[in-house]
Amino acid sequence: MTNPQWIAVDDYFTGTIAPADEALTAALADSTAAGLPEIAVAPNQGKLLHLLAATQGARNVLEIGTLGGYSTIWLARALPADGRLITLEYEPAHADVARANIARAGLDKVVEVRTGAALDTLPLLETEGAGPFDLVFIDADKVNNPHYVAWALKLSRPGTLIIVDNVVRNGRVATEHPDDPAITGTRAMFDLVAAEPRLDATAIQTVGTKGYDGLLLARVVDGTE
Repeated sequence: MTNPQWIAVDDYFTGTIAPADEALTAALADSTAAGLPEIAVAPNQGKLLHLLAATQGARNVLEIGTLGGYSTIWLARALPADGRLITLEYEPAHADVARANIARAGLDKVVEVRTGAALDTLPLLETEGAGPFDLVFIDADKVNNPHYVAWALKLSRPGTLIIVDNVVRNGRVATEHPDDPAITGTRAMFDLVAAEPRLDATAIQTVGTKGYDGLLLARVVDGTE
């Protein structure tokens, strides 16, 4: 579901306050050339991630779902020089494209791309003591969203911001669709967040170049707030 006016407004926003630069433009171009699906966040949404990470004062960021590294670049640019970002990508070919894009952006000393199923690599992060993370961005396979949020909570601290992308599903999330695992997983994620006393959350609908979708934002609390 798209609308020409949504796209025009997004283009206006991007051109005025979230303009692309060489590294971001090349990241998208190289991702397309490599045959990656064109599902990266929109430029103004990338800028939103950047601003949220900066406002959070994030020094340690976890991303679940790298694709070509476009959102990774936006997030990593908000980190201080001694910050770090770990991003998890299932597809080795996608991870290779992302590493090249991240290196061209001059962020390869800040960002580590780990390849493999996130539900296999997330326990390793816990074992390594890689957390707590200040911000977690989840943009991977939607059927596992409840598991990803549960792991984000394990690897967080009070004050951590958890962001989940693509939660509106063209409006279909409002009703059950047993034949659509992405919607089933997303609704299960909402149920988990709603029942979890350590999460204070909201969700917003968005329209634009990526169609009709939205984000969930959840703040980890310590149970006394």
